[in-house]
Amino acid sequence: MTYVVTENCIRCKYMDCVAECPVDCFREGENMLVIDPLLCIDCGICEPACPADAIRSGAERGLESWVELNARYANLWPEITVRREPAADARQWDGRPDKFALFSALSGAGDAGQAG
Repeated sequence: MTYVVTENCIRCKYMDCVAECPVDCFREGENMLVIDPLLCIDCGICEPACPADAIRSGAERGLESWVELNARYANLWPEITVRREPAADARQWDGRPDKFALFSALSGAGDAGQAG
């Protein structure tokens, strides 16, 4: 079972995990990241790297909907391999409950969003 990004990533979208991933399995949506389950090697390096504590093992109970969401959007959103700064208000959203209502299915910029 691979790792999955969960609800607390919504509107936080810290990218520390992206910088740690040895296989570039993160994909970027407008307001959160997901992990491509076909690429994840289940190494777990990303989990402690997430400042929002939003990454979990997909084997944990109760995460079935997040496993499904990560798999679905990993096929739609672009690859992100380089860490960017989070939104200025990320800390205000970190830890807020019930953020799924704010989830956006829109794609993020991925690596095309890199400055330079």
